[in-house]
Amino acid sequence: MNQAKIPKQRAIIDRRALAGEISSLVDEYGEKARGAIVALLRDALEAGRAELAKRLAEKPASGHECSGGQAFLVDQLVRLLYDHVTQHVFPSANRSKNERIAVMAVGGYGRAEMAPHSDVDIAFLTPARRTPWCEQVIEAMLYFLWDMGLQVGHSSRTLDEMVRMAKEDLTIRTALLEGRYLWGDRELYDESARRFFTEVVHGTERQYISEKLAERDARHKRMGDSRYVVEPNVKDGKGGLRDLHTLYWIGKYIHKVRSAADLIEVGLLTKQEYKSFRRAEAFLLAVRCHLHILTGRAEDRLTFDLQREIATRMNFADRTGKSSVERFMQFYFIQAKRVGSLTGIFLAHIDDQFAKKRSRKGFLAAFTAKARTHKGYQVFGGKIGVPGDDWFRDDPVRLIEIFQIAEEEGIEIHPDTMRQIDRDAVHIKGPIRKDPRANALFLQLLAGRNDPETVLRWMNEAGVFGKFVPDFGRVNSQMQFDMYHHYTVDEHTIRAIGLLSRIEKGELTDDHPRGARLIHRVASRRAIYVAVLLHDIAKGRGGDHSVLGEQVAYELCPRFGLTKGETAMVAWLVRAHLLMSATAFKRDLADPKTIEDFVGQVQSQERLRNLMLLTAVDIRAVGPGTWNSWKGQLLGELYDVSQERLRLGHVRHGRSERIAATKALVREQLGDRAHLIDEYGDIYTDSYWLAETDDVIARNIVQYSVAQSLGEQLSIHCEYEEERGATLVSVIAADHPGLFYRIAGGIHLAGANIIDARIHTMRNGWAVDNFLIQDPVGAPFYEASQLERIKTAISDALANRVELAPKLAKRPLPISRSKAFNIQPRVIFDNSASNRFTVIEVNARDRPALLNRLARALFESQLIVHSAHITAYGERAADTFYVTDLMGEKISATERLENIEAELLDAASDSRQAELESA
Repeated sequence: MNQAKIPKQRAIIDRRALAGEISSLVDEYGEKARGAIVALLRDALEAGRAELAKRLAEKPASGHECSGGQAFLVDQLVRLLYDHVTQHVFPSANRSKNERIAVMAVGGYGRAEMAPHSDVDIAFLTPARRTPWCEQVIEAMLYFLWDMGLQVGHSSRTLDEMVRMAKEDLTIRTALLEGRYLWGDRELYDESARRFFTEVVHGTERQYISEKLAERDARHKRMGDSRYVVEPNVKDGKGGLRDLHTLYWIGKYIHKVRSAADLIEVGLLTKQEYKSFRRAEAFLLAVRCHLHILTGRAEDRLTFDLQREIATRMNFADRTGKSSVERFMQFYFIQAKRVGSLTGIFLAHIDDQFAKKRSRKGFLAAFTAKARTHKGYQVFGGKIGVPGDDWFRDDPVRLIEIFQIAEEEGIEIHPDTMRQIDRDAVHIKGPIRKDPRANALFLQLLAGRNDPETVLRWMNEAGVFGKFVPDFGRVNSQMQFDMYHHYTVDEHTIRAIGLLSRIEKGELTDDHPRGARLIHRVASRRAIYVAVLLHDIAKGRGGDHSVLGEQVAYELCPRFGLTKGETAMVAWLVRAHLLMSATAFKRDLADPKTIEDFVGQVQSQERLRNLMLLTAVDIRAVGPGTWNSWKGQLLGELYDVSQERLRLGHVRHGRSERIAATKALVREQLGDRAHLIDEYGDIYTDSYWLAETDDVIARNIVQYSVAQSLGEQLSIHCEYEEERGATLVSVIAADHPGLFYRIAGGIHLAGANIIDARIHTMRNGWAVDNFLIQDPVGAPFYEASQLERIKTAISDALANRVELAPKLAKRPLPISRSKAFNIQPRVIFDNSASNRFTVIEVNARDRPALLNRLARALFESQLIVHSAHITAYGERAADTFYVTDLMGEKISATERLENIEAELLDAASDSRQAELESA
């Protein structure tokens, strides 16, 4: 920002008044004035920051004014220090030509854009060689700045050193590129600027761009490689301030522009694009300033706990279906998206400019390749363009067509054409949305066989997607304020479409073997693509997005050209898109009633195939690490059993036949030890044979036989399960009250998370409990030391060698940011989900050993837990228990259910956690 435009500058800092005070202190105290001067300037710094913070509070979006004001404040302090040091501390009446210093602001400070706690980047320039006087002045100034509490990044170089080091180091070159004269010898500064551009920049433009873009790509990868991550880095994240800076750096390096406004003059940005540049920059700068003021430090991560506070500071209010923080973050992502769009256009133009400068040599020097024509468009150099400025205005359907062609042909869209698209997207109105040709083209693009994900993302960033499908426009840049979803709704949806395309092309067969088969067996591939597009379309509307999305599907599908049958399929899929994951992850798949209820809702194999595909891509598109082999196995198990039930009209085998079939498989697994089934098979209950897989049963039987032969009262076996992506922990012990919650506590103390638990009591009174566990980031335990730690922790917990409650309470969650979310615990009872058990689902904030506390509450309520299913959605846990009373009956009495609910709510509450932590 031009500092002359900063209003009421003396209210921020009055340099003349301070200079007078410094002179008075020197006159009064002489050499002992230093401490008083540091205190004076420190107070001036704090007063200036306070004034700027007050202004930001009054005008919370004034990013340029605040960041420019911070730079102005530091400028005056540096100038005061230079004058004081050169006049009072090390005065020199007759300086030689080498006793000169130019003080230069570099980096962000050089751009006059500083957040309240940004580093102060200064370069001290000296002539051919440094003199003792120069070194004394520089050192004195730095100590003053440090004593004032400023973080200073500094360099001290001669002009020759500056040139040499700038040639060698990209970071130094970029910092100097933004150099601004601050104080001292102006002639020396001017000479440095001349030498920098003639000796460093000239002839290295292409190399600089290449290195700068490589640096940007590495930064993006480090930050998550998406501008739609829900905890973005305002400075370094994709779509953040650094991306805008990169445009300015490249423009300045190539065209020697002095400000971002000059990018218009050299044809790299239009006036409208520059306005977008400034709007995005102002907003991002304001957010960064708020971050620094709130935290009192140089914090650039927009974390969940800070998002809510900044939304309030920037005057965002709640609206129906969207909280203030969601509205604030949606606006943030709109700006980040605009930065991405500007970056793409800008860099493509730079590429074109260099391409025009390239001269051909040799035999083909006189040959000029001609553009080919495709459906009226011009295709040249792998890019598609249009023949005239009115192309889209004359027929707005072409705004859809060009993206469909780009996807089908595997080509990019020329930057000039993208500019036209961005400008002319306003012509997509009601008649175009209803146009059969436009909708047919859109459907071809959506279900394209090349790369629909990339082209739909271009379409979205150009503003065409949201204009053509306004319901999609409503979720554009919309975040979901939780720790489960990593991306905005539109980015999640586009990623899911890309995953479906990759599954269809056979690129993800290892992770999705069923999906790779099923995608080629669905009756309508375009219906499944539309279902993926619409599954989250109604988020943020203040109701159940599945139900509201079903209504949207019934409106949009006929418009897209889908048949009645396809429309009905899409609408059902949108309505039921959470059904399969909820059943697989929260219900006992060994319970026949689970399958019966699920199949009752699915009703057809065609629906089941489509739902399996939609569920897989929906989960995987949530973010890195959300899909794992354990989830794949659970969904696959549910699919296989349900498919058999739908195909035959019944489960192929009755209860006794299924038990006999499992025993036969276990016998085969045991091989030479098959006799163990004859010895111990009858002590296992029917429910055990139905619930566990044959490989787990085989291991349990061997483990039990070994424990019996050794006379062990407790046997713990841990084994890495590659197929399940988890570690199986089997505990065999004489059953006794509280066994389950103590085992769970021991596992948590060892640093593991339980993702599934099956609890069995054998006919002879022994317990066989099988737990699947992972580490806090969803990976299995497999090292011997890890497995031994788990065994020891369980053993100590069962033997009462540790006090579980206080130790568990002090174990921090791996993601402590969960405290930023207000989650009210909820308990749901379901006596219809199982014929034998009462199903209890507890939703609460995830925290250390939640399962242990819930299991203890169930134990103290005199309930027997038969299986537990543990699911985490970021900060929220959903734990499901299949229970009976001590007599093996369901719980139905209202008063009893109310008491159990009260105990579970207390165990899951934040206040209870606080009590335990303080114990």
